[in-house]
Amino acid sequence: MGTKERYENAAAELADVCARAGRNPADVVLVAVSKTVGPDEVACAIEAGARDFGENRPDQLMTKADQFTDVNWHFIGNIQSRRIRDIVGRAVLVHSLFEERHARKIDEVARERGIVQDVLLEVNVSGEESKSGRTPDDVRDLLEYCRSLKNVRVRGLMTMAPQGDSDIARKTFAGLRTLRDELASELPADEAESFSELSMGMSEDWREAVEEGATIVRVGRAIFSDAF
Repeated sequence: MGTKERYENAAAELADVCARAGRNPADVVLVAVSKTVGPDEVACAIEAGARDFGENRPDQLMTKADQFTDVNWHFIGNIQSRRIRDIVGRAVLVHSLFEERHARKIDEVARERGIVQDVLLEVNVSGEESKSGRTPDDVRDLLEYCRSLKNVRVRGLMTMAPQGDSDIARKTFAGLRTLRDELASELPADEAESFSELSMGMSEDWREAVEEGATIVRVGRAIFSDAF
């Protein structure tokens, strides 16, 4: 099975999972995580209908975003200050912001370019030491800081669940949804409306994420690998 067929299968299954959960498939963005593949596979996914892709390295984001300009590119990797200029403006959404210094630099570059950069705040809901992100207790401070920046717009939250246990994954996703709702309730109405995104769920646990309210799922292996 090739990339085109795997993407079509993933999109069809996403629609089925949404239907069973009583959700509109149009409300969940399927991000094809293309970090391990080249332009040919990206082109195949686009042919199958993919419109959103995720990269975790600035070099790959630059190469692919500059080649495929008619689709949306998401930055899902760790942010490095020295590479922020390569990310801002290329990524429609930066999923992995959890440090004020990076928010400040993103704001600076976005201001120079006359744009507003959309971001998500990364939250370590599970408490795993191997996971990056703010704790649920202190993400509010980062949100308040970002609200003071004119060229950064926080669109919601992102998390990664521990692998290998669907029940723990589900609790992690439910926790992020609850946190998003709590934070949104404290915002002015116009800001709360745009603070709506939940980026959660990857190849092995995106189904649970959709059932718990994900608006963005990040799927790589199930689309680009026969080994999955």
